[in-house]
Amino acid sequence: MSASPNLRVGIDGFNLAMPHGTGVATYARTLAEALRGLERPIDLVYGLNVDARSALEQRETLFFAALAEGRSGEEPPERVTAWGRVRRSLLSPAARDLVEVPVSGRVVRRGVAARVPAFDRLFTFHRLFWIGRRYLKRYGRLLPVRMAEPPAIMHWTYPVPVRLVGARNVYTIHDLVPLRLPYLSLEDKAYHERLLRACIASADHILTVSQASRDDIIDFLGVAPEAVTAIHQAVSGFAHAAEAEVEARQLRSLFDLEPQGYFLFYGATEPKKNVGRLIEAYLCAPIDRPLVIAGPAAWRSAGELRLLDGAHGKPLTRAGQIRRIDYLPAEHLGLLLRGARALVFPSLYEGFGLPPVEAMRAGVPVIAGDAGALPEITGGAALLVDPYDAGAIGCAMARLDGDADLRARLVALGKERAEAFALGPYRSALDAFHARLLDLPFPVLPGVTA
Repeated sequence: MSASPNLRVGIDGFNLAMPHGTGVATYARTLAEALRGLERPIDLVYGLNVDARSALEQRETLFFAALAEGRSGEEPPERVTAWGRVRRSLLSPAARDLVEVPVSGRVVRRGVAARVPAFDRLFTFHRLFWIGRRYLKRYGRLLPVRMAEPPAIMHWTYPVPVRLVGARNVYTIHDLVPLRLPYLSLEDKAYHERLLRACIASADHILTVSQASRDDIIDFLGVAPEAVTAIHQAVSGFAHAAEAEVEARQLRSLFDLEPQGYFLFYGATEPKKNVGRLIEAYLCAPIDRPLVIAGPAAWRSAGELRLLDGAHGKPLTRAGQIRRIDYLPAEHLGLLLRGARALVFPSLYEGFGLPPVEAMRAGVPVIAGDAGALPEITGGAALLVDPYDAGAIGCAMARLDGDADLRARLVALGKERAEAFALGPYRSALDAFHARLLDLPFPVLPGVTA
């Protein structure tokens, strides 16, 4: 079953607008790439500041200037005037009309292409997701928004407090970490659950990225199984590698590292990623190769990195072999991944887990935690460990370091497993999902109509 190639689809820019992006931003970009391959016209919806009273020919410049500020559209005003407080208390229940941004090409977009995928129409509304948050708290339902000739399907790539009038609204719930492991994330847990339940109540369908997450959504939120579909997201990986000698030279010049001469973790340094236990595992393991930790410091990163300070503030001797690198552009991160002896990703819980799939595609052996969706995603092609056991993580690293046959076997298995996450299978699954969705009666929801 296939949907019409002329089917217009919307995608939100909630995570795309962030300058360093997230796994959800990667999901949104991949969704846009798959839709483009299906010849679907695409509407993008952001929460950036373009005044509806501005001249049409100026809006393109205003939009990309707002994009440079690095805001998602969920941020509250920095200053609230007395009139602003009155307006906030009088929050209207009416639908908001999105502002269309005509694009003529006056702005050179190459430098921000990752944050604004190829599209046919572009819309925005200042602080859309912040207003939606207030609206949900006030009225107990999602903020309705309107546009001329809405798309047939609106993909919200994350649970957001907004729905598009006149479209079938699909919300992707990636995981239930804030509810199942509330001590590992920063969200307002009561609001987050309220938001999830509001999205479920308004959604025409719920998407998720793994069977593990689907099971959680059904079991813990009471959603009917037929209302939730799991589609593994596609993982395109990084740019193609250069010749081995060129990459080796780049590794030495940029990072002072040798090919196959280090273990790698990449991702945010936060409790969910389990970096603290990874450091402990490495420090206690009989391994001479460096451990590279790449990615930005996030919530509670100081606690995760405490062992690097050693006793009385003096660094441990072995800690000098742990290299920390902040956020990297994709081309540098790809270089670092391809040169690694192995990726170590002992996350405590993932709804999907991009780095292991990217590593498998790149021909890099993977050590991963055995919780959440990681066993499902790696599919027998990784060395799985108990992420709560630092000794087990260290033993796995030492074992992999000393066993060339094991590394070769995991590389072969990983490349085969990564084929399941290619763009072709994802595009086919998405096409079939759209066809099924369009076969359902168009919903009539309470509240604002088109």
